[in-house]
Amino acid sequence: MRRVKFVYNPASGENMVTERLDDIIAVYQRKGYSIVPYRLTFEGNPDQEIAGDLDFSYHHILIAGGDGTVNYVVNLLKSRKIDLPIAMLPTGTANDFASMLDIPQDVGQACRRLLSGEIRRIDLGRANGLYFVNVFSCGLFTDVSQRTPTILKNTFGKLAYYVGGIGELSKLRKMHIRITTDGGDFSGSSLIFFVFNGKTAGQLRLAYLSEPDDGLLDVLIVKGDNPLETVRTVFQYMAMSRSRPASTYPSGIVHIRCSRLSAESVTPETTDIDGQPGPAFPLEITCEKGALRVLCPKAGK
Repeated sequence: MRRVKFVYNPASGENMVTERLDDIIAVYQRKGYSIVPYRLTFEGNPDQEIAGDLDFSYHHILIAGGDGTVNYVVNLLKSRKIDLPIAMLPTGTANDFASMLDIPQDVGQACRRLLSGEIRRIDLGRANGLYFVNVFSCGLFTDVSQRTPTILKNTFGKLAYYVGGIGELSKLRKMHIRITTDGGDFSGSSLIFFVFNGKTAGQLRLAYLSEPDDGLLDVLIVKGDNPLETVRTVFQYMAMSRSRPASTYPSGIVHIRCSRLSAESVTPETTDIDGQPGPAFPLEITCEKGALRVLCPKAGK
C-alpha cells in the first residue's frame, strides 16, 4: 500500500478531526493507502518526528488543521528540502487556502475529492525567509488572530476574529511605510497592508484578482490619509466582496501585482503570515512560482 503521512492538529477548530479519524483512515484504506498518523501538539521535537522518515515512499502528506497548521508543515518541508505533495482537510477556524482550492468542508467528502483529484503546482509567498501559503499582513487587525484565545476560536469560529477586529478599531493608528515592487511603488500612511498569494482573509474575498499559480502576489494597501472615511469604505467593500467580485478596487485601497517587493516602516510593526507571527521590518517578500505541489480536487467535480 502507498503510504501517506497524516499530520493533524487536535486543537484546530471544534476538534472535528479527532471525531472523524476512523472515517478518514477508512476512506484512504479503501483507496489503497496506508495512513501514518502524527498528532501535532508542538511538544517535544515535532519537526524531527514529522519529517524524520519522509521519503518518496510516501505519496503525499495529509494535513488536518487551519491555515496556521498548513503554514507550519510547509515551512518544515521547505527547511528540510522535502518536495512531497501536500493535501489539506479544512478543520481549522480559518481555512482560506483550502477554500480557494475548492476543498469541501466536510471531511469525508474532502477525502474522496482529494483522492480522485490531481496534483497542481501552487505558488508560495516568502517573507524574510518564512513561507506563507495564503497571506502576509501588517497593521490594523493583524495580530487579532494571534491574540484571540484558542477556546474562543473553537467556540465561535470566524466570529471570534471579527469581534476581535471590531475591538481593534478603538486603537486606530496609521503606519508610515514605503513599499517598492516590480509592479509599482507606494509611500505614505497606511492602516493595513496585505500581500496575498490566495484570495481571502477570514473568508472575506479581498484579493479577488489573485490567482495562486500565476507567479504574482497581490498587494493591497489600505491608505491612512483619512482613517475613519477609509474604514467606512473598507467595510462597504468587504460587504460587497462577499456577494459579487468587482473588477477594480475602491478609492482608499491601492492594488499592486508584483513578483517581489521591499517594505520599510518608520516604526516597529507587528506582522502576520497565515495567522502566525511574521518577520520584522525591513521586509523582502517574493513569490516563489510553483514552489508547492498540492493535491487538489479536479476542477468542476
